[in-house]
Amino acid sequence: MTVVNGEDLIYEDRPTRRSADPFADIPTESSARRVILEPGPRTPHLHPHSEEIVYVAEGRGRVWIDGVQHPVRSGSWVRIPPGTPHATLAHETLTLICFFPHESLDHNIEELDLPLEIEEEDTP
Repeated sequence: MTVVNGEDLIYEDRPTRRSADPFADIPTESSARRVILEPGPRTPHLHPHSEEIVYVAEGRGRVWIDGVQHPVRSGSWVRIPPGTPHATLAHETLTLICFFPHESLDHNIEELDLPLEIEEEDTP
């Protein structure tokens, strides 16, 4: 068993997001990330070797999946199939918890050169 406290996470800057791998130094068969997104343009990416499960821990925004934006907020869950282009865009600071049934995100990510802007928020 391994326990990592949130204050011990080390963040790295990735294109358009900050990301921390709580188990970076431990050989595992799966991986996880805590991702912080600020409002602004994003570029999508994909994971060729596994699906991704995303839990929105804080904030509001939209998840762009293969060309369609869907609203998400704190408490939302998203499942992204393997090889599907996607990105999460923030209306406000978003904190995401991402899970991958693959041992290394570094060997399971392809960044795409397609700048995205968030759609306006839905109004009642």
